[in-house]
Amino acid sequence: MYAIVEIAGQQFKVAKDQKVYVHRLQEDEGKKVSFHNVLLLEDGKNITIGAPAIDGAAVEAKVVKHLKGDKVIVFKKKRRKGFRKKNGHRQYLTELVIESIVAKGAKKTVAKAEPKKEAPVKAAPVKKAAPKTEAPKAKVEKVKEAPKEALDLSKKTVAELKEMAKAKGITGISSMKKADLIEALKK
Repeated sequence: MYAIVEIAGQQFKVAKDQKVYVHRLQEDEGKKVSFHNVLLLEDGKNITIGAPAIDGAAVEAKVVKHLKGDKVIVFKKKRRKGFRKKNGHRQYLTELVIESIVAKGAKKTVAKAEPKKEAPVKAAPVKKAAPKTEAPKAKVEKVKEAPKEALDLSKKTVAELKEMAKAKGITGISSMKKADLIEALKK
């Protein structure tokens, strides 16, 4: 079982009996600390993801000691100017031992073995076809046979709508927009 928890402004992946070095905490050595900003929990089969944190979940730890990190050298130099500056820094740290991970109140669970569902594929934008001089007879006959409710005219291109309007004998279609053609064909 592991958890991703926010401690002192940073996120850590922690498990039971693990040592973690975090930025200096105010608690004294030997005291127990509880962190309630748990972002993710994993307990073998299930993964629980918080939005942003999991309600009721907590990570309990014990402060082992306060210490300083390794020295980091900061060296600045400007060429041809004679400017050199050497500086060092040691970060103040706190060593924690994770004692337990409490998963009360977990709501959202995602089974680990489930395959990810693919998002529905969006249809590519329909390109306008070049206007044909003559409507295919097979399409016109199918349109005449189909009832008006069964046709979804919004998916048709402007060229196809104009062909259908010619077949019905509607006049003035050269200046009509797609919405006007659909209304004329529904009548």
